[in-house]
Amino acid sequence: MNPIDSRSHMTTGVSLMFLAMICQEVGASIAVLVFPQVGPIGAVALRLAFSALVLGVIARPTLRGLTRGNWCTVVGFGLALAAMNTSFYLALERIPLGITVTIEVLGPMILSIVLARRWLNTLWVACAFGGVVLLSHGPLRLDPLGVMFALIAALMWAFYILGARRAGREFEGLSGLALAMAVGSVAVVPFAAATTGAVLIAPHILAIGLGIALLSSAIPYALELLALRRVPASTFSVLLAFAPVVAALAGWLVLGQALTLVQWSGVILVVAACIGAIRMTTRSARLDAR
Repeated sequence: MNPIDSRSHMTTGVSLMFLAMICQEVGASIAVLVFPQVGPIGAVALRLAFSALVLGVIARPTLRGLTRGNWCTVVGFGLALAAMNTSFYLALERIPLGITVTIEVLGPMILSIVLARRWLNTLWVACAFGGVVLLSHGPLRLDPLGVMFALIAALMWAFYILGARRAGREFEGLSGLALAMAVGSVAVVPFAAATTGAVLIAPHILAIGLGIALLSSAIPYALELLALRRVPASTFSVLLAFAPVVAALAGWLVLGQALTLVQWSGVILVVAACIGAIRMTTRSARLDAR
């Protein structure tokens, strides 16, 4: 591939990644808008159920030949997925989208540091938590319960990544994810039905739920897979670190959640810490491989 084609390939990949993040955060914003009708649990149930349906049609997973270990992987992955989305939406009910996502990305960052086992990376953790402290400086005090749910979402995101890696080794294509989505929806839908009632299956709510699932899951997953074919995995990870910025902008444009200058400084500090940790971890891995 000549340099011009290579640059074009990279530009396309980066564009696809940012488009995926925009879809995800707009989807989260729309979910917040339906909280008054179905609540956070109802929104999670709609997202997971429709995502499972869409991914099931695309991946067409089979249950034949699955071992006990495969089922353990799917169930664990699905429960982590359900817990991550539930805690994330419960946080969104109480604190702005941009702040929620900024706290949530701490999970993957700390996981990458733990797996790398490089003590110098703890400096990036300190930098990230300094950014989180800045997030609390705003016209309104952050809801402690909302922050706690965001931290749980961060932890569950780390478990989600571990589950996704294991499912990727044991299943072909999107089959593992499709089955995990089905497990997650089965875990959440009964609670949503009990707390929301018949409104959960109202035609306009179902239509919105399908939109949330497409924007938050199906479309971003497809775009990310296309992006991974065009950009290196290390670049892909760095681009994901910009999710808090995209979320803050989506929260402002769709939900009117404006952050203060100090809070924006906190978001940027967390993003910088994530990028620094990813680059250092990648560099260390290359050195170890020599």
